[in-house]
Amino acid sequence: MNPYYSAGGVALYHGDCREILPSIARVDCAITDPPYGETSLDWDVAVRDWCDALPTPSLWCFGSLRMFMLHAAEFSGWKLAQDLVWEKHNGSNSSNDRFRRVHELIAHFYRGDWASVFHAPQFTMDATARAVRRKARPPQWGNIGGHSYTSVDGGPRLMRSVQFVRSCHGSAEHPTQKPVALLQRLIAYSAPVGGLVLDPFSGSGSTLVAARLEGRRAIGIEVSEAYCEVAARRLSQGVLRFGEANA
Repeated sequence: MNPYYSAGGVALYHGDCREILPSIARVDCAITDPPYGETSLDWDVAVRDWCDALPTPSLWCFGSLRMFMLHAAEFSGWKLAQDLVWEKHNGSNSSNDRFRRVHELIAHFYRGDWASVFHAPQFTMDATARAVRRKARPPQWGNIGGHSYTSVDGGPRLMRSVQFVRSCHGSAEHPTQKPVALLQRLIAYSAPVGGLVLDPFSGSGSTLVAARLEGRRAIGIEVSEAYCEVAARRLSQGVLRFGEANA
């Protein structure tokens, strides 16, 4: 099958992922945002029988708790490794008698032995070093003389499970477009440099853009030709739109 787009280690295929996945060899991880099937919108139709066909032991899947509960059978062959909360700067509700929903879940599933699944813990480098000099000894310490020491606050800290990243509201070209900066973190964790990332519901191509920025190869599959065109255009741009990498 000929790709809709192919350049710079990234290939995009137009079609139903269930028909294309059997022809794809093993990849390091899959990162995707399938339709949740929670609304009556034309594009929000749940897709069945795609998880088992993924040629990878590692899957990050965006969703809501309702979606994961309704379609639990889809993930029955997988084990849950961890889950993240993506906190947005905005949100919406279908009704005004509930808490305002400003988050989505990102569940990380795996198959086989966890030790054999590539995972590179991510850290926030926010250490602040300071020198502290005592000007008077605490009486309970006795006569200790002059003394100073260096205190380090923070340090390289394991990245937290709640990720705050601004949504693409106002600039999105797809109704559920995910911020590239958020996807970059998942890719850095789940695929080695030069590794291969798969998105079977690639939409406007954000996962593919993020993979390229992180020095990974990528394969995307999208059923809508209109969004294949959007993704191809984004990938063809020599320079990303201002703020896109950190949107």
